[in-house]
Amino acid sequence: MRVLLLSDVYFPRINGVSTAIQTYRRQLEELGIETLLVAPAYRGEPLEPGVLRLPARRVPFDPEDRLIPPSRFRQAACEVAQGCDLIHIHTPFAAHGAGVAAARRHGLPLLSTYHTLFEEYFHLYARFLPKGITGPFARSLSRRQCNQMDGVIVPSAAMAERLRSYGVRSPLHILPTGIPIERFSGGDRARFRSRHGIPSDRPVALFLGRIAREKNLHFLLEAFREARSHCPGLLLILAGEGPAESELRALSDAWGIRESVLFIGNMDRVSELPDCLAGSDFFAFASRTETQGLVLLEAMAAGLPVVALGEMGTLDILQPGSGAVVPPPEPLAFGQAMAETALDGPRRQRMGEASRTWVQGWSDRALTARLAELYDRTVRRT
Repeated sequence: MRVLLLSDVYFPRINGVSTAIQTYRRQLEELGIETLLVAPAYRGEPLEPGVLRLPARRVPFDPEDRLIPPSRFRQAACEVAQGCDLIHIHTPFAAHGAGVAAARRHGLPLLSTYHTLFEEYFHLYARFLPKGITGPFARSLSRRQCNQMDGVIVPSAAMAERLRSYGVRSPLHILPTGIPIERFSGGDRARFRSRHGIPSDRPVALFLGRIAREKNLHFLLEAFREARSHCPGLLLILAGEGPAESELRALSDAWGIRESVLFIGNMDRVSELPDCLAGSDFFAFASRTETQGLVLLEAMAAGLPVVALGEMGTLDILQPGSGAVVPPPEPLAFGQAMAETALDGPRRQRMGEASRTWVQGWSDRALTARLAELYDRTVRRT
């Protein structure tokens, strides 16, 4: 089988969509399924087998992303779709129109993955428009696009329910993205702490992800301030990059906690991320708009306890027995949970062991095998 993947984002742009696509491609190859990915060219990224990069321009007010001209994307998709058995769209922008056009031209079945809850994201970036406008627009667009599909993959039960509430009639398939579990263990704790000047006995809370408004990092910083009133030595590491970093730096200065918040930017996922996970004591995550929350699974694979809000897609992960604490969505309660986790070493060890056990059910091999089965059923049905 040959599958055409279409996306408006891919590495070196770091986010959950890029990670999911890379994970799928590696495991599908092992299952004998060939994939061809069409994605934007950024700047100087190395050639990668099976990836067609199209010239793209910068998105105004968004230096991280690129936009392929829709007509160019459609043309390329229609050209390379010949000889494919199925098209799988991963983003709802130019890639969506390109996928629909190519599927119609060649009579191919069409799937999409709904990675991002756009209803909760649009108003954060189109601040000149009220949420009363952006919300209905996002719902209407999602409904129209999803109903053009032969099937829609969603990473969690909460997302399936949300799309049904929009009026999506296409079949919905709940299929989380798995992770390469073994990749996140075996990091060097001492090496990471030495590199960043962190004493071996200092408690460390880690956030890993895009430094952006939708990650609810202002809430996390406020909760951290509360946690420090109970555990003064606690250090918060924010690992990642994004447009909210300057705001968060200014806020930590204003609150007098700047010396206890460490921004370390993006890391190489193979050589640096395992050390970062090993060098931390627990993972703190306050996002309320995740369709799944891959970083939670990555932290669990490293044996980290988790303190996180249970919202949307994270609810499927943050179950009893997962090694996670799910406080109420209030900074005071969240901060107290952070402090309690930081101060209780034996409890952290028990939680970490539970995390390692729980995450085994989320392996990339097992979940990509389910994706391959869905591909096969979709092709045979159409």
